[in-house]
Amino acid sequence: MIFVWTLVAVVVVLAVTFAVARAMGRHNVVDVAWGLGFAVVALVGALAGTGDPGRRLLAAALTVIWGVRLAAHIAWRSRGGGEDPRYEKLLADAPGSRDAYALRKIYLTQGPVLWFVSLPVQVAQVEKGPLGVMAWAGAAVWLAGFVFETVGDFQLSRFRADPANRGKVMDRGLWRYTRHPNYFGDACVWWGLFLVACDHWMGALTVLSPLLMTFLLVKGTGKPLLEEGMKSTRPGYEEYVARTSGFVPLPPRRSRSA
Repeated sequence: MIFVWTLVAVVVVLAVTFAVARAMGRHNVVDVAWGLGFAVVALVGALAGTGDPGRRLLAAALTVIWGVRLAAHIAWRSRGGGEDPRYEKLLADAPGSRDAYALRKIYLTQGPVLWFVSLPVQVAQVEKGPLGVMAWAGAAVWLAGFVFETVGDFQLSRFRADPANRGKVMDRGLWRYTRHPNYFGDACVWWGLFLVACDHWMGALTVLSPLLMTFLLVKGTGKPLLEEGMKSTRPGYEEYVARTSGFVPLPPRRSRSA
């Protein structure tokens, strides 16, 4: 029954988000709802779940902390702005109503993905038995990913806030070792939540969920779309790509000239 309640929660979150987006005239508010949606699913799952109370609390707390932090960061970053260029491009040639097209292409796509990716959290909340080694290992992986993502976002925000850096490439701090520390941290968070569910064999069955999240970050709507825009707007970005790992943090490569 928990899986039905969480599915209903996803539908409600996206329905409210769609209504807010129509009122505001821009659909990038769905990016804020992405993190909040996971938080709501985790809370609903914790209430509807019948598993070990400690595991339910741990899975819900980790997901809510991550989701609320991400939503707050995106909301702050996009304050006072207009529509996201990605959505503007998608909706530019919309046949008929832009809102109806956005509902089909954005909301009805993100909803199933959100529910599917959150399956480890949902399964963790119905598992019996106390927390074990895998759960605490998952919490450690989650913490490493959360710190990496948060620090990466903070460093980029400070870089962008300095007018002297306008048009420049961020290659300092964590961004010296990976072009996407926030995406790498995001992936670690979801692999950590997967491990929290892996004290029981049911958790292991949800391995496709963190795999999907990682795929979306590396090959889907995350890294490729961002880098496509950066190459055309940031001089020196190709040199940065040549010396910096695309995802997993690694020491910078030496340039050929060096």
